[in-house]
Amino acid sequence: MALTIDDGYDPETVAGYVAFAAHTRIPITFSPNGAYQHVWNAHAHQLRPLIEAGQVQIGNHTYTHLDLLTRTDGQISADIERNEGWIQRTFGTTSRPWFRPPFGRHSARTDAVAGELGFTRILMWEGSFGDSRLLTPQVLLGEARKWLTGGRIVLGHANHPTVIHLFDQLLGLIHQRRLDPVTLDTMFGTSRAVG
Repeated sequence: MALTIDDGYDPETVAGYVAFAAHTRIPITFSPNGAYQHVWNAHAHQLRPLIEAGQVQIGNHTYTHLDLLTRTDGQISADIERNEGWIQRTFGTTSRPWFRPPFGRHSARTDAVAGELGFTRILMWEGSFGDSRLLTPQVLLGEARKWLTGGRIVLGHANHPTVIHLFDQLLGLIHQRRLDPVTLDTMFGTSRAVG
């Protein structure tokens, strides 16, 4: 199971996820938007060692989180490259080859633009906490129970603090189900060196 966490506009939630990763050693793939760098930059010193150890991976989710299907090839390319530049400067790593299109909206055209930049793996998901919007703890936990199963890419968001109050229950669910959380590199055999 790969836990993937997007966006990151809420400081409390980003801080909670970073602490959760550091404390539990559970592998997580974060796909932050550089538009929220004022939130993420404060945690770079905590994330860099986790990235270097292979526990945390960074994917590209564009800088602005705008719908790619409404944008020109040039706009898409600039948005992806701007985010990649920020990721490299801030976290000391590349996000290649993993690209998650905002809202999951993509096409053969947008995939080709990303691919030309070295983002040859389009990151979708097979289950979600549903927390791109504010949820009650009961609803979020219900989604987690539904989707935290073996072999899945599960999507969460670092946008609302509801989830940080459920970390103990999520961890319990992972252990109870004997899940083995991994990064995308581990799941799919990719790496920063070879894509």
